[in-house]
Amino acid sequence: MATKINKTNAARLLDKAAVSYELIPYEVDENNLAAIHVAEQLHEDIQCVFKTLVLHGDKTGYFVCVIPGDREVDLKLAAKVSGNKKADLIPMKELLPVTGYIRGGCSPIGMKKNFPTFIHDTCLHFPHIFISAGIRGLQIKIAPDTLIRYTSALPCQLS
Repeated sequence: MATKINKTNAARLLDKAAVSYELIPYEVDENNLAAIHVAEQLHEDIQCVFKTLVLHGDKTGYFVCVIPGDREVDLKLAAKVSGNKKADLIPMKELLPVTGYIRGGCSPIGMKKNFPTFIHDTCLHFPHIFISAGIRGLQIKIAPDTLIRYTSALPCQLS
């Protein structure tokens, strides 16, 4: 018997917008929240398992970068594409109050506010990518162009 997957806020928002996606559960390791672990659990290429990072720019404030799980965001590139001179990852303690999400469960869909979103352009190389569904242990499998349209994300170079 299949276990019922409880819908997250991100999934409910996609349902409401009639967006096609799939929820994929995985085993959480509280000591290893890295995207590489998630990719291993999903038996997927790390290049198509994306992590969601929240940054703060000196001019525009908060913005979101969605990048492949094996990459680090280039802060200079992120600042440039977002219209800032300087940008930094927000401190972990700010993640929940700013986004409504915790580390390891941060989704680019359904944050407390709609922040400008930038997605690594390599996402366009895949028929679908994986992003957090908004909780640890659950990923959303979605076509990159669908995610880009839904979040109004700008595909660009971020690492």
